[in-house]
Amino acid sequence: MSHYFDDRHRQQIETLRQRFTARTEWPTWLLLIGVYAGWFAVVLGSEWLGRGWSTLLMIPLLVLWLSVQHELLHGHPTRWTTFNKILGYAPLAVWYPYTLYRDSHLQHHRDEHLTIPGVDPESRYLSAARWQGSSLFERSLHWLNKTVFGRFLLGAPLALLALAAEELQRLKNGERQAWLMWLSHGALTLLMLGFIARYSVLPVWHYLLLISVPALSIAMIRSYYEHRPHAQPEQRTVLNEAGWPWRWLFLNLNFHLVHHDLPALAWYDLPQAYFARREQWQARSGGFVVQGYGQLWRRYGFRPIDSPRHPFH
Repeated sequence: MSHYFDDRHRQQIETLRQRFTARTEWPTWLLLIGVYAGWFAVVLGSEWLGRGWSTLLMIPLLVLWLSVQHELLHGHPTRWTTFNKILGYAPLAVWYPYTLYRDSHLQHHRDEHLTIPGVDPESRYLSAARWQGSSLFERSLHWLNKTVFGRFLLGAPLALLALAAEELQRLKNGERQAWLMWLSHGALTLLMLGFIARYSVLPVWHYLLLISVPALSIAMIRSYYEHRPHAQPEQRTVLNEAGWPWRWLFLNLNFHLVHHDLPALAWYDLPQAYFARREQWQARSGGFVVQGYGQLWRRYGFRPIDSPRHPFH
C-alpha cells in the first residue's frame, strides 16, 4: 500500500506500533489469560451455573478463543512462533488444530490469490469445473450457504466435512506432518474432553455439538462476506463497520482490509488505524463497505449475496 498512502499515514501506523501498549502487548496477554480463566471457570462452575448458562457463556468464549488464536498466528503477543503455538495449541474449540489453521491462514494472506478456488484456502467460491460437476443438491447447498441464515446453519458442517475429506486424504497418503499434527491434537482433545466429563455437568456430546459447533457457526458469520471476487486484489476485502459486541468477539477483524494491508498490526490498533483515514481506506476498498452484520442480515438473511461460482476463474 506504499503507493496509496502518504508518509504521514505511514508515520501514524509506526507510532501505533511504538506505543507502550503495542510494545508490551498487555491487552493480548490479558485477553489470553481471561479466555483460559473463563473457560476453566465455566467448566468448574457448571454445576452451579447449570447446563443452560454454561452453554450460553461457553459459546462466546470459544468464538473469542478462535479470534485469539488468529492473533497468535500473526505474531501476538510475542514474535516467537513456537511460543505462540504453545500458547494457542489448546483445542478449546475442538475441530481445527492450531498449526493447520496457522499455515492455511497465512497462505490465505497472499492477497493476489484471494477468493481464487483451489488457491486461496479460505475461498468460499467454486471454480467453473467444480460447479459444472456439482449435482443439483450440491448447488442448492452452496446457494443456501450464500445467505446469512444458510451460512449460520450450514457453514460449520460444510467446512468440517471439507476438512475431514482433505485431512483424511493426507493421512491416507502417509504425510508425516499430518499424522503428527492430528495425533497431538487428538490426544489433547481427548484429555480436554475427559476433564470436561470429570469436572462439569456438560456431557461430552453436548460440548461437541451444542457448544463448539455453534461457536464455529458464529465465527462463520464473520467470514460470510469478508471477501468478494474483483480484478483488483485490494478491492476484494471488506471494511465492515460493525458494532462493539461483534467487534469484541471478532477482535476488530471486521476492519478486514486494514488487517490484510497491515497483518502485523494488533487487534486493538485496527480501529484507530481505520478511523484515522476512513475515507482513504474506503476508497482503497473500492467502496466495499458494510454497515455492520445487521445490514447483511436484513438484506441477505434469506437471499444469496452473490453466486457460489467464481465469476472469472
